[in-house]
Amino acid sequence: MFYVEIYLISSSPKVHFIAIFLNYLYTLLLQKSAMARKAKVNRKTKETSINVEANLDGNGSYKIDTKIGFLNHMLEQLSKHSLIDLKIAAKGDTHIDLHHTTEDTGIAIGECIKKALRSSKGIKRYSHALIPMDETLTRVTIDVSNRPYLIWKVKLKVEKLGEMDTELFKEWFQAFSQAAGITLHIENIYGDNSHHIIESCFKGLARSLREAIEIDKRIKNKVPSTKGVL
Repeated sequence: MFYVEIYLISSSPKVHFIAIFLNYLYTLLLQKSAMARKAKVNRKTKETSINVEANLDGNGSYKIDTKIGFLNHMLEQLSKHSLIDLKIAAKGDTHIDLHHTTEDTGIAIGECIKKALRSSKGIKRYSHALIPMDETLTRVTIDVSNRPYLIWKVKLKVEKLGEMDTELFKEWFQAFSQAAGITLHIENIYGDNSHHIIESCFKGLARSLREAIEIDKRIKNKVPSTKGVL
């Protein structure tokens, strides 16, 4: 609890009332700022430079530039369907290949979401989503547990989507789950079109995140674990 005292020099009851009101208003503003689930991460290596901003209680607005068109498209889906506001700017050694930029973007987004969650007090923690996309159906289940683990049961029939090697998608989800501290199970139940399959994976993650990190008003000041910490 924050409390700030503002003093106005006067014996007037009116001025005294204004001082009390300003104290109350400023205290509320400080509390709101402290409780905001927002974070920034700047990750720089010899291979990549990634800047991420996330607002977990946003409306799904995004500004994303990874220099990889198909990855941009997937991360836009992640933001739009999770309602997490995302700003991502990435530069990497794409003249070599897209591996480092893809993986490090997953790491930076995961770190940013974990940072914004803070102690994870009040979150629902568990969630799952079944995502249909035309002929495709994919199941995503998550536990925001600080115990990262990826189960990836996804088979793709092509080697590339856009300019991306399709093997890089598992790398992205692996990097994200490790950095975010999330147990993440992704299973494509059936599907033919590789674009649909991968997009349904990102949308499934988005919808699962949206519910799992939502605040449950019944336990808003408690960590959802009998250990008392995640």
